[in-house]
Amino acid sequence: MFNLSNAPVFYFDLGSPFAYLTAERIDDLFGEPVRWQPVSLGALFKLTGRSSWALGDPQRRQTGMADIEARARRYGLPPMRWPDPWPSHYLMAMRAATYAFETGRGREFTLRAFRDAFTCGLDLSVPANVLSAAESAGLDHAETERATQDPAIKAALKDATDAAYERGVFGVPTVAVGDELFWGDDRLEEAAAVRKSEAAQ
Repeated sequence: MFNLSNAPVFYFDLGSPFAYLTAERIDDLFGEPVRWQPVSLGALFKLTGRSSWALGDPQRRQTGMADIEARARRYGLPPMRWPDPWPSHYLMAMRAATYAFETGRGREFTLRAFRDAFTCGLDLSVPANVLSAAESAGLDHAETERATQDPAIKAALKDATDAAYERGVFGVPTVAVGDELFWGDDRLEEAAAVRKSEAAQ
């Protein structure tokens, strides 16, 4: 069993297409165990007084989506298919992700849910889509549905989000390497290089 206590941490929310791009690449780039940490981006926005770039200015939204589509092509990923609506509300999905990590199926669920959302165009604010991803990841449908209403799971997601905020995380994807935070898919290579440099010392 790997000791993840000092491992890099990947903070993500399933509603973020940039986090999807990072999830598809991070383990290969780091070449070592990375701890994946679900957080609620909506709650981070409330804590920071920020909002999504995909809301508000239509030109900014269009430019951002085009950038993501170009990145997916450059990374050799399937063509992007955008859920409708997007963005939406992902609290249940993030509770399911929290539960999945507690049961040892976190990566499987997260990647399945990300791919369902951004390569199949499925809306993860729809419970049936979340539970389908859970089943595909080897989780029980009914147990996952119950877990999303479990006070302990709700508290675990809230506590993780609060802890991320206290650490300085204000958006996703963010990768923490030691005390340094790297926000954005475009900083993933930099984060991996810093980690490898530290390991070589």
